[in-house]
Amino acid sequence: MKKFLKFSSLIAIACVLMLSSCSKKEKSSTTGWNLNDQKWGGFEKVDYEGQATGPNLVLIEGGTFTMGQTDQDVMFDWNSIPRRVTVSSFYMDETEVANIDYKEYLYWLDRVFIESYPEVYRNALPDTLVWREELSYNEPFVETYFRHPSYDEYPVVGVNWIQANEYCKWRTDRVNEMVLIERGILNPNPEQKDEDNFNTEAYLEGQYEGDVRKNLPDKRTGGERKVRFEDGIMLPSYRLPTEAEWEYSALALQGNQASARDERITDKRIYPWNGNTVRYQRRNKYQGQILANFKRGKGDYMGMAGKLNDKAHICAPIREFMPNDFGLYNMAGNVNEWTMDLYRPLTSTSLRDVDNQDLNPYRGNKFEAKELDEEGKPVEKDSLGRIKYRYVEDDEVASRENYKRGQVYDYLDGDKESEVAYNYGKTTLISDKSRVIKGGSWADRAFWLSPGARRFKEEDKADRTLGFRCAMTRTGGPSGNEDTGGNSFKVKRKKQKRKY
Repeated sequence: MKKFLKFSSLIAIACVLMLSSCSKKEKSSTTGWNLNDQKWGGFEKVDYEGQATGPNLVLIEGGTFTMGQTDQDVMFDWNSIPRRVTVSSFYMDETEVANIDYKEYLYWLDRVFIESYPEVYRNALPDTLVWREELSYNEPFVETYFRHPSYDEYPVVGVNWIQANEYCKWRTDRVNEMVLIERGILNPNPEQKDEDNFNTEAYLEGQYEGDVRKNLPDKRTGGERKVRFEDGIMLPSYRLPTEAEWEYSALALQGNQASARDERITDKRIYPWNGNTVRYQRRNKYQGQILANFKRGKGDYMGMAGKLNDKAHICAPIREFMPNDFGLYNMAGNVNEWTMDLYRPLTSTSLRDVDNQDLNPYRGNKFEAKELDEEGKPVEKDSLGRIKYRYVEDDEVASRENYKRGQVYDYLDGDKESEVAYNYGKTTLISDKSRVIKGGSWADRAFWLSPGARRFKEEDKADRTLGFRCAMTRTGGPSGNEDTGGNSFKVKRKKQKRKY
């Protein structure tokens, strides 16, 4: 009996100690004031778990690599001269955006805007006429490729750069709306119409309420409050990848890293896989099989009956071929893919900016700022439910040191300082609408499968060989949520399994 009483006393003491430790408030390392305590002003420090991985995304750990041509420059364009750059960590879609994904987007636009703003739906429709050609019978694809369920898991084509960016904006809002629903903050609301639809920025600016289920506790007032940007709950925007991001993730050179502790790449790559051929080389049941969907030779799109090489006369399903060492499918072949970048042939050779633009290189900045009212708050959202933006004027940044212009499309490659002029339609086909496309397609020869190869397309044009995938910026540690913040001796990294 005495032993039982003694044991009970020990349990009671342990519970008291646990309760006292749990009730102990975290203090500011600067002022000593309690954090997350209404009695001490209610300043909040979020118990942040790290950025969640959005649907279909793969974390691409950043690093340095040689950006540019990896194969012979058979076109003699000299527009992809190799240079050393660093890319920050980011997320990339593991597949191209499929027809079924884009049809979901169109369905939402039809449900929300068709009555008041039918042009929004019409402007988003892919151009199915891209399949037509004067001397080919491709007419069945005009009706079937996008609409028929047989092609649901095939990459969407006929979508221009502008439409792809609009899709990224829509996807951002739908994913963030789902984040709030899963956290029990909002209820699903399929009755959204016109400007009364969930938009991430409008919600954060207090211009959209939604069907609220239960807001977050407010440590300042003791009541409730909406989610804020500082809570880290919302994901960053989906967007197109930059050319550097796309090329880095296509090469996936971490698969050739000597070891997890060794900062050394054993072999370069011409393609997203090892070797100098387009066939699987290891001695197993896959040996000799084609590794991508491309045009093998003149008039040869898929091989011969009984022995089809890539089994695709046009596009192939988005997960048809082996992924690269980042887990990304079809980073060579199937369809070319849009990137964010404005095309300039001399981007990588400009001597004046090559040393300063070697971290996250990108051409195409046209800086924006929110439209504000007299009180400094964003003006009322537009008729589609989005926060209004305006372009930054040159005179607004004249006193700055880090940039001097609002639009820098031609910076050191087309402006007066560079002594290069792009006279579109007279001496060149390059304009301020020319966007970089990468990856090669089902209708291209193997040369274009090299991640360093680059071409361009006008941003308002579409093609049957051109699709896209989305990317997202990584916030916080570059190695993921387990990142310790720079102490490499404490970070445990699992060795990446080779796919080839």
